[in-house]
Amino acid sequence: MSTTSIYLEGLSVLGPGMANWEATAACLRGEQDFVAAEVVLPAVMALPATERRRVGAAVKLAMATGFAAVADAAADAAQLANIFSSTGGDCDNCHNLLEVLASDERLISPTRFHNSVHNAPAGYWGIATGCTSASTSLCAYDATFAAALLETATQAWSSGQPCVLIAFDTAYPEPLYTQRPIPYPMGVGMVLSPQRTAASKAAMQLSFSQDALDVMADAGLEQLRQAIPAARSLPLLHLLASGQPGRVVIEYLAGCALAIEVAA
Repeated sequence: MSTTSIYLEGLSVLGPGMANWEATAACLRGEQDFVAAEVVLPAVMALPATERRRVGAAVKLAMATGFAAVADAAADAAQLANIFSSTGGDCDNCHNLLEVLASDERLISPTRFHNSVHNAPAGYWGIATGCTSASTSLCAYDATFAAALLETATQAWSSGQPCVLIAFDTAYPEPLYTQRPIPYPMGVGMVLSPQRTAASKAAMQLSFSQDALDVMADAGLEQLRQAIPAARSLPLLHLLASGQPGRVVIEYLAGCALAIEVAA
């Protein structure tokens, strides 16, 4: 069990029926019904026009999620070490590359090849923010969010500086969708600090656990939790939305879940 707290400074959510953290929190508190809806991904206006034209859904989602979390923390993105975690990265781009490789032409666009790299969102983040701090990109399948939370907390503790977490998932088109049926894109962002500040919204302690995973009481939200790796964060988000202390257990690796104690 960890005895060291990590402090939540900024929080963002972008997903189906979840345009921002405020709308998400209202759903999680039961103040309004959850209705899944297509996710609108804004253009990345912080990028130069040339780069902006090249990016797809994964970069748009990661950028929107990260910028919203940083803004909520009133932090400077250029100063924050950043952790990106995704189950598949740019799934549309992967699909398009495989289509080309299965054709007779087999000529790959340099832009598509560039965007196929798993840390492409981190690279665009550096261009958009001017950040030269450490950047980590993870691939964690269904452990997308838990891996990001652990890595971000570890880096914040070891460096003594706040870091930004950006966990995101996009969906494959068919036929890959049948093998990996993620129905919607979704991103969760957090700015985490190793010290309590005036901006701290909650304190969290992390530990490994073999307890049963927490699930969502709402059937629609539970379906989302099971379908999208980044949505494995929903029990934690539900607890944070309540404003109450408590403990949740979320999915991590096989036989090893992640327990999170939340306090004021």
